[in-house]
Amino acid sequence: MDKLKMHTPNLADKNFKKLAAMFPNAVTETITGYKEDGKPIIERAIDADVLRQEISAQVVEGAQERYQFTWPDKKRSVVLANAPIAKTLRLDREKSVGYNGTEGDIDSENIYIEGDNLDALKLLQETYLGKVKMIYIDPPYNTGNDFIYEDDFAQETEVYLNNSGQFDSEGNRLVQNTESNGRFHTDWLNMLYPRLRIAKDFLADDGVIFISIDDNEMSSLRKICDEVFGNSNFIGSILWKKKTNGNNMGFLPPVHDYILCYAKELKSIVDMGYPVTKEFLEKTFSNPDNDPRGPWTTTDLSANHKGPNFPIMNPNTGDIYYPPEGRYWVFNATEVEKRIADGRIIFGKTGVTRPVQKVFAANRKFGKIRAESWWDNKGMNEDATIEQKELFGKSKLFTHPKPSKLIKHLAAIATERESVVFDFFSGSATTAHAVMQLNAEDGGNRKFIMVQLPEETDVKSEAYKAGYRTICEIGEERIRCAGKKIKEETGADIDYGFRVFRVDSSNMEDVYYKPTDYKQEQLSLFADNIKPDRTPEDLLFQVMLDLGILLSSKIGEEEIAGKKVFSVENGYLIACFDKDVTEETVMEIAKRHPFYAVFRDSGLASDSVAVNFEQIFETYSPKTRRKVL
Repeated sequence: MDKLKMHTPNLADKNFKKLAAMFPNAVTETITGYKEDGKPIIERAIDADVLRQEISAQVVEGAQERYQFTWPDKKRSVVLANAPIAKTLRLDREKSVGYNGTEGDIDSENIYIEGDNLDALKLLQETYLGKVKMIYIDPPYNTGNDFIYEDDFAQETEVYLNNSGQFDSEGNRLVQNTESNGRFHTDWLNMLYPRLRIAKDFLADDGVIFISIDDNEMSSLRKICDEVFGNSNFIGSILWKKKTNGNNMGFLPPVHDYILCYAKELKSIVDMGYPVTKEFLEKTFSNPDNDPRGPWTTTDLSANHKGPNFPIMNPNTGDIYYPPEGRYWVFNATEVEKRIADGRIIFGKTGVTRPVQKVFAANRKFGKIRAESWWDNKGMNEDATIEQKELFGKSKLFTHPKPSKLIKHLAAIATERESVVFDFFSGSATTAHAVMQLNAEDGGNRKFIMVQLPEETDVKSEAYKAGYRTICEIGEERIRCAGKKIKEETGADIDYGFRVFRVDSSNMEDVYYKPTDYKQEQLSLFADNIKPDRTPEDLLFQVMLDLGILLSSKIGEEEIAGKKVFSVENGYLIACFDKDVTEETVMEIAKRHPFYAVFRDSGLASDSVAVNFEQIFETYSPKTRRKVL
């Protein structure tokens, strides 16, 4: 049996192995310090000069000047993105909502996570690698009045309190990033950069990310996105009109925000835009002459490439036409005559203008309708305020929310009906609302994943007075209320629920990860390597994360020989975390031929069961991958 690692991967290790395999001559070692006994601390390294030479067509000598975007602690933020964490996600059944909107059920495929989004990204990265079609985030704009995540955990508690008064035992906190801060831009960049680096790997090859921003950090965001996603994968920037007037703010009062859009791999996107609708066809095509070939529209008969240049005569008037200067007729003279004769080339709808050709709807292969970069009818701030009022009965529970109409349009142009949509700055959960609304309208089965830090509401705020103690409570209630409203209005058979998880410390005791740190006599104190307050369900979800199994997977429970057994995705994973597991339970699990079978390391009833364990699986299900924790 193999032992599960029960922590997120060390991306630095993976990257080192990839480089070492490609360029073994660049692998070296370096002394990073000395131990108490004077012996050097030697760590692996990559010789940067050798690596530069390997990927250069010219001789590389010395330090080279190059175009780059950098800031203080950028290298630390890269290390932060790569560093593993020993944490987990714990299910909260009471807050969860089922597929049909039933409180406490967990049959929904949607996910809501309470916790630091950097931790959540690391915990989800293996499971959702390449599975997300669209990411939308609305991060802090760094205006000097909003809060940002601060990831430097070295400060004392007094400093935490001076910064914001919000922190927990894990060191997660938000700080107000005022313009008087000497690291005003640096702190914002160090917050967002590692999150984007990890988020990129969530995207499918044809996936896209949308990021809302205003003028404060627009230029910086473009630069870090060019670095993370590649300038060649920049799709465009949407100018979203968010309000009707700028309230005389400055010499050019702002009435818009930006939404940057990048692809994971632009070359993998076949098409992107709105699906063709009946309304579009009726607006584009008509049949004023009752042509038996059906509705049609017209298109230019000339093209900007080398071709035939001859006169075309209008048989109705005798007028002669040549192609415009620098252009040519699409067809030769014989083909033009044939098309005039059968009515496919006409001289305008009145019969007296320049020649054009008919294009019939029945013969047209439609791609998607392109969404242009100026959006002035896709919802505004006031629409978001109205939505809050309709859902909560109050309009100021959450500051600066986005209207669901805006996010719905983004999802409409960037996703398919079975896509996964991810928002790790979830706020009031507008993205979840938009996904459900779009599913109700087009019959889709899109799934959402929301992540939000449980930021405390201000005691003076409308949200606090209404009983909401954290932003997460607002977001979760928003999804419940939106789901009920959509269900009442449409009756659509869609997923109205969500499974709620919270980021927490690992289920495993420290000895699980660092047994060498304990003396032999100390190990006897740990009869079990699992924390005493953790449930079998807690263990199941950490195992699912470790094995890369979706958190939305179908989960069944049953009893086998008096022991609780979990079956995930109809037996793909079968797990039993009870103690004193007998051969009867092991044999029954093996007979079901799961892909994975997982047990507690100390869960088997006796040495005899442990000895026979491998033989049982070799007999009944030799291909099953057996794991212990």
